[in-house]
Amino acid sequence: MPFSVYVLQSKRDGIRYVGSGQDVHERLRRHNNGDYQFTKGHRPWQLVYKEEYETRSKAVRRECFLKSGQGRKFLDGILRG
Repeated sequence: MPFSVYVLQSKRDGIRYVGSGQDVHERLRRHNNGDYQFTKGHRPWQLVYKEEYETRSKAVRRECFLKSGQGRKFLDGILRG
């Protein structure tokens, strides 16, 4: 199963969350359930972007980039366009 980097957006206040894992839909379910402290107060969440990678290390590297200033600018362009 490939590893994914995903971007969630809060339907409540528009805040974005970047994460990674193997089962994006299960992670989305858990975020909406309130299983994670940071995302609990911003529910409900929707999946707005996803990329797949062959290895966990590549996915984590990309996740770190998307959390950086340049990565946030990249996501702004993708999600607005």
